[in-house]
Amino acid sequence: MKFIPYGRQDIDQIDEQTVLDTLRSDFLTQGPKVAEFEQALCNYTGARYCVAVASGTAALHLAVAALELPEGSEGITSTNTFTASANSMVYCGVKPVFADIDSRSYNIDPRSILEHITAQTRLVTAVHFAGQTANMAAIASLAQEHGLRVIEDAAHAIGSNYPDGSKVGNCKYSDLTIFSFHPVKTMTTGEGGAVMTNDADLYQRMLLLRSHGISKDPSRMSRNPGPWYYEMQALGWHYRLTDMQAALGLSQLSKIESFKARRREIVANYNAVFGQNPLITIPHEEMAASSCFHLYVLKLNFEQLGKSRVDVMQQLVECGIGSQVHYIPVHTQPWYQDNFSTRQGDCPIAEEYYQSCLSLPLYSSMSDDDQRRVISAVNEIVKCPS
Repeated sequence: MKFIPYGRQDIDQIDEQTVLDTLRSDFLTQGPKVAEFEQALCNYTGARYCVAVASGTAALHLAVAALELPEGSEGITSTNTFTASANSMVYCGVKPVFADIDSRSYNIDPRSILEHITAQTRLVTAVHFAGQTANMAAIASLAQEHGLRVIEDAAHAIGSNYPDGSKVGNCKYSDLTIFSFHPVKTMTTGEGGAVMTNDADLYQRMLLLRSHGISKDPSRMSRNPGPWYYEMQALGWHYRLTDMQAALGLSQLSKIESFKARRREIVANYNAVFGQNPLITIPHEEMAASSCFHLYVLKLNFEQLGKSRVDVMQQLVECGIGSQVHYIPVHTQPWYQDNFSTRQGDCPIAEEYYQSCLSLPLYSSMSDDDQRRVISAVNEIVKCPS
């Protein structure tokens, strides 16, 4: 019996040929495909600048580092996210502060952001959870009022739209927006990520930091004795994307709207069935047809079901079906409790959500038969006790 994972890449022969063509070219790492990919992302999102990098985590790190926030700064982010959203602040000496989530969208709640703003707050990193956009209009308004910088962690949200219909990544509400292209995301470069911005200074700073802090641009060097010369002008990192990955990204990006349409079709099928089950809460979409769903997350009433989450996940595995939990609240992680004195109870809505959430398989290459298998298994496992 074929195993159905909770997420996977969607690679076809066109993708394979594109990468093969690049393998046979003169460039494998720093070549023309990276610049083409960056321009394609700008064209798609509407942002002015793009810096492609080695991972979504690298994108977050570069974004925070480029802001050059003063020592002692604090940054607010969602606790319902992967640890990289907060880790990127710590890498740059910024204290992470965790805000609670909205009970319907599971995104960071602007009211909780406001409650956590102090004299030291300099940054808000808003996470677009599962592909649904956070309330960026409200967050941008708060940021303007309190003099804060804004990063959008859109690792889940390439292809999604804001309520005004424009694309996530255009940076109209933020200083910077990051994407992730991990294989379980809507599109992939294998590993990889990107940072979008409309700020020329931030763009130049990220280009520098992406490649060891080294510049080869004569116009930006203190002297230029010859064509071999370069200058290390900052302490940067090796966060470059390869031409092979960029070639795959270009091919994948050309199919992003079809990927979105298929994901939304699967979500609609799930919702039509699971919405009838009193033990299940289906995802709430803030604006119709806006989300390019990265995850399909249910809330299950395990107490009324009479089964634990472990029981349900194990029974799904026995049916050849994978599931996952997104996410363990970051403020409950031992490292954050030990180093920043976060505690259970800090974000009660996120903690309640975590106790009941479960992600089911969702990916664009998922067949109708695969989805029918998932629906049948969930209906059999999650039903009211007789």
